[in-house]
Order: sequence, then C-alpha cells, then structure tokens
Amino acid sequence: MNEPFDPPAATGTAPVRVPVRVTAQTSAQVPLVVIGGSAGALEPLLELVRALPPGFPAAVLVVIHLSPDFPSQLPEILQATTPLPVEQARDHAPLRPGHIYVARADHHLLAGQTHISVSRGPRENRYRPSIDVLFRSAAFTHGSRVIGVLLSGMLDDGTSGLWTIKRLGGHAVIQHPEEAQYPSMPLTAARQIAVDAIVPVREIVGRLQTILGAPGFGREAGAMDNDERRRLELEVGIARQDNAFGGGILNQGDFSAFTCPECHGVLVKLKEGGRLRFRCHTGHAYSAEALLSDLSASVEAGLWNALRALEEEAMLLEHLAKHAAEAELPEQAGRYVQALALATDRMREVRRTIVDVPVPEQAEPGQAEPDRTEPGDTRADDVSLTGDPTP
Repeated sequence: MNEPFDPPAATGTAPVRVPVRVTAQTSAQVPLVVIGGSAGALEPLLELVRALPPGFPAAVLVVIHLSPDFPSQLPEILQATTPLPVEQARDHAPLRPGHIYVARADHHLLAGQTHISVSRGPRENRYRPSIDVLFRSAAFTHGSRVIGVLLSGMLDDGTSGLWTIKRLGGHAVIQHPEEAQYPSMPLTAARQIAVDAIVPVREIVGRLQTILGAPGFGREAGAMDNDERRRLELEVGIARQDNAFGGGILNQGDFSAFTCPECHGVLVKLKEGGRLRFRCHTGHAYSAEALLSDLSASVEAGLWNALRALEEEAMLLEHLAKHAAEAELPEQAGRYVQALALATDRMREVRRTIVDVPVPEQAEPGQAEPDRTEPGDTRADDVSLTGDPTP
C-alpha cells in the first residue's frame, strides 16, 4: 500500500491524513477497456458491444451520461445485443474479463485494483457519472493495462481522463469525429491528445483486440511525474467521496478569479500539459469549456432575472399611474407614466440582448469540420484533427 501523505494544511487548520485506497498496478490485473460517451453515443455503443467476441480478455466499464432522475435501462439494452454478461455497476463487484459493467444513474463508476466502486462524489463538468472519473481511476489503478474509448458527445468530458490514461502508458481510441452524431467529445480529444487510433465504430473492437494481443501490452512506460501522480491520487479520492478541502486540493494549483457555478466555492487552476482545468474546494471539477458553458448559462439566467424584475417594475408603475389618475393627481400620474416608458425601453433592450445572440457557425450533428481524414484513417497526428496534441 502506498504511504499516506500529509498535504500542507490550510490556514487555521491542522494537517489531515488522507487515506490512500489504491495500490500500484500489478501484471496479474485484469486488463480494462473503459468506454465513455454522451449525446449520440447509444447506437455506437450498441454496435461496439455487439462486436465483442466471447472470451474477450478485458473487463469493460461503460459510462454514458444519464438523467439522474430515472433508473437506467442501459444494462438490459446492452445485454440484448451480446452473450457477454452485462451488469449495472454495484459497489465492490469483482472485475472479471469478458464482463461489462455499466454506470448507475447519478453515481460515479470507478475502477479499483480487483473490484469496482460506485460513489456519489462531486460532479465533474456537471455530470455524475463522469467519463473523466472512470478514465482517471482506471489509469491510476491499472496503469498501462487500460484502453480508453471515447464516443460521440457534446463538449469535452473524457479528454482529461484520456490524457491521464496516455500519461500512465495506456492507450486511447476514439470514434472518428466525421462518423459521430455529435463530434465535439472525440474531436476535442483528437486535437489535444496523441491518441492511438481514430476509427469508425465498426473497427474499434478489432483495434482493441490488436492492442490487447500485442506482446508488449501492459508493459509500456508512463511519463507521469510524482506531483501529477499525487494530484491524480487526490482526485480519484475526491470522486470516491474523500474530503477535497481536507485533502489539500487548494494546494494543487493557483487560485483563479472564478467561483464554482454549482456551489460558488473558489476554483483552483489545474494544468494538464497544455490543458487547463478547474476544481473547487468542495470537489466539483470543470474543464475550461465546461466552465465557460456554465458561466454563459449563468449570464443568460441573470439577464432573464433582470427582465423579470423590469417587468415587475413596469406592472407596478402601471398600477400606480392608474391609481394616481383615479385619485385626480395628474402630475404624479404623469411621472409614473414617464417612468413606465423608461422601464419599457429597458425591458426591450434586455430582451433583445437575450434573444438576438448570434449563433456561431458549427457542424451539424453527424458532421465534423470539413477537410478531415476519411473514416478508417488511424493517424493520430493528423494536423486537421489534432492540432498540437498534448503528450
């Protein structure tokens, strides 16, 4: 077992000993294939699972973004397509090769050394289950014996987790963005990480078998330094419901000028290669894109709130003007009418600000940006897809 560490204490508090729950990976571990997806990922997932052969040598863990309000039927849907056992994730279930474990609604799914765990730790990018949580936990406990697979979805959940998998010697495979119904998630990963394969869904299982069957699989050297590993250990613990503040998350990066959209706690900046992420002292985590999306939503909510207040002001002024006129107070009534006209103008301006936002040009669902590689091209260093990937 790794030794617990004493993070620097926050001002006015005593050091808190953080229990380390995970041991270093061993060669006897079951290999892991971890799959993440969001909008538009169901059909690709069904096709992928349908292609998994009997005797598949790895355990398969799946996170698809789900509504927290309803029980998931995904295990039953997947089981109808495959002879491999499919089960909804339950705490302490043993990891077995050829078994498929599906995240529960409103619960993170984490990989341990020999078992899985489920938790209601803080949301990441507003999601629970989170793809990044699964990918990070798998990389931390299984190192280079992990293959991460990212399917269709919006924004960029999964990119940070794939970075961690690659950093610890594992492999990254993504659905070709041109094939994805919503290409943002695989496209972001392709641009920011040196992924191993960019392929259509029909080729993913074959690629998995090739990687798993390679003579050197599981012996690839990772490049993660001690500081990165310590932060990873802390973040995996936070997802398992450890105390983020007591664990020293505020010591892991510089303070930002932003507050958490979910709890309004202070956010610290976490750097991953060329990427920037944020985490608050209660544990909520955001990529830069997810934080921008939430802040934009907060701006719109504030504008709607301002419009509501102006409409209430206008209703009151109209009522007061009518009351003054009935009371034969023409000067007072006139002042109310003038104020009503100003409030009406302001209402019109605020409403225009809300509804007249220009819509940025973007690809339609099912289309990535033009001039990309053809489906089936597995080059992870194609500039049109990856830009300048982070090692």
